[in-house]
Amino acid sequence: MIKIIKARKGFYHELFVLVIPIVIQNLIASAVSMADVVMLGRVDQTSISASSLAGQVMFLLNVVFFGLNSALTILAAQYWGKRDTKTISKILGIGLIISLVITVSLALAAFFFPRYVIRVWTNVPELIDAGAVYLRYVAPSYIFLGIAQPYLTILKSCERVMFSTTLSASTLVLNVILNALLIFGLGPFPEMGIAGAALATTICWAYGVAVCIVDFCKQKILPKNIIDMFRIPRALVSDFAKYSLPAFINDAMWGLAFNMNSIIMGHLGSDIVAANSVVSVARDLVTVVGFGISAAASIMLGKEIGENRLDDAKKDASSIMRVTVLSGIISGAVLFAISPVVPGLVKISATAAHYLRIMLYINVFYQMGQIINTVLIASLFRCGGDSKYGMVLDIACMWGFAVPLGLISAFVLKLPPIIVYALMCTDEFAKMPFAIRHYMSKKWIRNITREIN
Repeated sequence: MIKIIKARKGFYHELFVLVIPIVIQNLIASAVSMADVVMLGRVDQTSISASSLAGQVMFLLNVVFFGLNSALTILAAQYWGKRDTKTISKILGIGLIISLVITVSLALAAFFFPRYVIRVWTNVPELIDAGAVYLRYVAPSYIFLGIAQPYLTILKSCERVMFSTTLSASTLVLNVILNALLIFGLGPFPEMGIAGAALATTICWAYGVAVCIVDFCKQKILPKNIIDMFRIPRALVSDFAKYSLPAFINDAMWGLAFNMNSIIMGHLGSDIVAANSVVSVARDLVTVVGFGISAAASIMLGKEIGENRLDDAKKDASSIMRVTVLSGIISGAVLFAISPVVPGLVKISATAAHYLRIMLYINVFYQMGQIINTVLIASLFRCGGDSKYGMVLDIACMWGFAVPLGLISAFVLKLPPIIVYALMCTDEFAKMPFAIRHYMSKKWIRNITREIN
């Protein structure tokens, strides 16, 4: 045990100064999702299933943001090591352009053509009806997220992580209050059911953007010249395309593949969809520390590499991997411990509850593989300037292995839904040996900063 946690002096202080606020933020985000699930679960199974399927659009957006945030962090963290805040401001400009193009397009599709959008995930009429209502009310929130997410990412890259945590905490309180008021129609508010949950999300992110705008005007790290922010040199665009774009493509393709799992389950019945919506939230809750380590490692190691302390970065990467493995084991133990309690928190059918119990135990092991691969591919490789390897590995394993396996098992072999789910959870273990081998080679670490005029 002592060998596992052994690290250089000051390592844990530097790591956990970043990890703790990020973990709190992720925990709050998961708690918001849990609040939605529990409250809608008290309405009926159709609401919880429809919101889960309609929420796949938000899931895709979150995957895009994860990829974009990783892409921005790759460059921003290393330039933060050089204290080149003018270039970091232009990196934010790149992020805002990409983010808004995507979010505005999705918002328009979800608002004006919600039934066509929800049909991608299910062909069950009652789920289509309820899901379309949810999408129309939640659509504006996509645009608000498109503004807030790049800004929050840049702040984290500059080691200003407490702002995101504070914003998330206030958003949680607001979201839970609005959920209760609008879903159940408390006091003078109308009883809106699933539409109320969507409207609460939109209001919360409108508030989040307002807070970010006020903070930008008051902060003293980044230049405040908006016009200059979008005067982006060709060399920086070239570096973004070379080092960061593969990370963005990686997560977008991973998200599409992971979303195929939801599409497959959406055609296997409401029971497996309802169970999956609950187990996803439970898994997110127990993996917040692992994903917090991943986000913090990107910032910490990126800064060291930008300062040209490559040997320190290699040693710290080894310490981070040991902490990651320990985190995965602890997360699995926590999920195992809470598994008997979770099914009683929502109102679902006996079949869905049966699926949920089995899926929770499957995720005791699945989340371990997910955390380890995330730290390797989405953190260490990327902050070292090597995002291409992870892109190729993820695309090959998801589209060449997991998706075909899910499609064949569901629609050709017509296996029971729970068996299909178990097979689709093997993707993390298929790619892990290749990720570990690349990590051991140390070929992924290099300084990619330059002088930007």
